Amino acid sequence: MSRNYNYFRIFLVVSLYWSVSISMVFTNKHLLSTSQDVPLFVTAFQCICSIAACLLLRLASLPRRSFLRIPPVSLNTSESLSILPLSLTFVSMITLNNLCLHFVGVAFYNVIRSLTTVFNLILTYFILGEKTSVPAVLACFLIIFGFLLGIDVENGGFASPNFSVISVVTGVAASFFVALNAIFTKQSLTKLNGNIFKLTLYNNINASCIFIPVILYFEFSKLSTVFFSFNFYFWFAMIAAGLFSVSIGYVTGLQIRTTSAITHNVSGTAKACVQTVVAVLVYRLDKSALWWLSNGLVCLGAAGYTEARRRAMDSNNKRQSSLL
Repeated sequence: MSRNYNYFRIFLVVSLYWSVSISMVFTNKHLLSTSQDVPLFVTAFQCICSIAACLLLRLASLPRRSFLRIPPVSLNTSESLSILPLSLTFVSMITLNNLCLHFVGVAFYNVIRSLTTVFNLILTYFILGEKTSVPAVLACFLIIFGFLLGIDVENGGFASPNFSVISVVTGVAASFFVALNAIFTKQSLTKLNGNIFKLTLYNNINASCIFIPVILYFEFSKLSTVFFSFNFYFWFAMIAAGLFSVSIGYVTGLQIRTTSAITHNVSGTAKACVQTVVAVLVYRLDKSALWWLSNGLVCLGAAGYTEARRRAMDSNNKRQSSLL
């Protein structure tokens, strides 16, 4: 009975992660496809929602009988500035993610952003000095091949006049900053004594401050339309996207805690495959066999990389246990 309950709990947690993640991508795509055309403001609004969520959670934890246990957080300028490299990377990551989603469809989003695994391997080696196994490297080559095949098929050939350079550039750049953000997050946590709540609050405050001058420069003329011609559906989608952006951090942590980091990666790969299929069905797209092959190669490469990392971790753990 206990084992069945655990399986059921894992199923619920993974389903929750998939639902929130896929819903967030589709909601963001809807927002970025509207006539408002304010992708930077859409992105910054989600940071503001994260700040509001942190403050509300802190208030909810104040009563003695509250089930929440969040330590007091006082805003410290030196601590906030210490994670500025992370915040700059974070702003670049979420901005490029949304710009990429603005230029490509949800169905192709998995392929255009697939190089995150490759950049993760490269940056881990050059920044953290961690070596990886040959199978992991081979899996990355499979991802690269799937990525190149995908952008060729999606754009009608590399020499095609319809080839979208901007979608490829934003996709590759977004992948780079996603991988870099993961490394900087790990380093920034040590500066804040592992306090995830403080890191989330500081990072989103920094990001919001960075966004202000950028939005005023690029989207100031469009903001009056956004605020004064009140569009109920636009703001409803904005609030929904904000809630999803807040929730994704929680459900990601919940999935990792309920299963494991490796299982989370497997779940993310499977989710990306399902997201692609759902997008093709929702938007009624007609895709060729080569297009599906590119998606399959990317997913297979990501799964192979995860398996190679799992074996390397198991081998390392056994080696450390034998030394004790």
